[in-house]
Amino acid sequence: MALRLATKNFRSKISSMLSSASLLHSHATSFGFKEVREEEKSQMVGKVFSNVASNYDIMNDLMSAGLHRLWKDRLVSKLSPFPGMKHLDVAGGTGDVAFRILESISSIRRRALQDPLNDGLQEETQIYVCDINPNMLNVGKKRAVERGLREDKSLTWAQGDAEALSFGDNSMDGYTIAFGIRNVTHIEKVLDEAYRVLKRGGRFLCLELSHVEVPVFKELYDFYSFSVIPQLGELVAGDRESYQYLVESIRRFPPQEKFASMIAEAGFQKVEYENLVGGVVAIHSGLKI
Repeated sequence: MALRLATKNFRSKISSMLSSASLLHSHATSFGFKEVREEEKSQMVGKVFSNVASNYDIMNDLMSAGLHRLWKDRLVSKLSPFPGMKHLDVAGGTGDVAFRILESISSIRRRALQDPLNDGLQEETQIYVCDINPNMLNVGKKRAVERGLREDKSLTWAQGDAEALSFGDNSMDGYTIAFGIRNVTHIEKVLDEAYRVLKRGGRFLCLELSHVEVPVFKELYDFYSFSVIPQLGELVAGDRESYQYLVESIRRFPPQEKFASMIAEAGFQKVEYENLVGGVVAIHSGLKI
């Protein structure tokens, strides 16, 4: 009964806030359930991720019970990395996805070690990790050193904006973005940029927290999101507000079908998505043909 009452209150609060957010004028956007000017959002999101950077990995483990590791493994398996590829991982500051891609390529090379035709492909492989937040990039660089990758020329760290990438047209074989696109101001611009930098035949992959539709599971998920996660943020990271924003931003992100249509509108073909854990997260993909 208590859970049902709590989730009812959450739904009422969310509905009210979303209704208010729907009245945003042309130069405003959402920051969680708040209404803010577009030029303010990137600064506010930047502050959130500067605050959470040092505890980002441990909080991901706690919030997802470690499942985020499996979700990222699934993302990389869909990418099918190959030696010699040029890949861009956006909003990937801590390196979680990039390290997995490099390990996948290294595994392929180890299996093909006796084949002289593969000699030198390691040098040609280039994984770019792009993030707008320098604190998140610093966490990733530190982790790279801990993994013995300080001198690995296959890995490049770049500070940049997903809405205005510095990479050339048709320059990448793959593009990934994990748990990042819901934090941008203009999703359409991010998708356009992803399409621009990918080569023909290149794959776009997005791993993002999404929408649960199964009623009972949704009630439990809402209760966990709004009651437990901010509390965890306060206890572990000393920052309730940042994690309150993070759970609110999930509810503001487009549902799976809507996001798929946005990817198609950016020019991608063969667009599809896979729900994981009942829609708690979804992996969307598309090809530039």
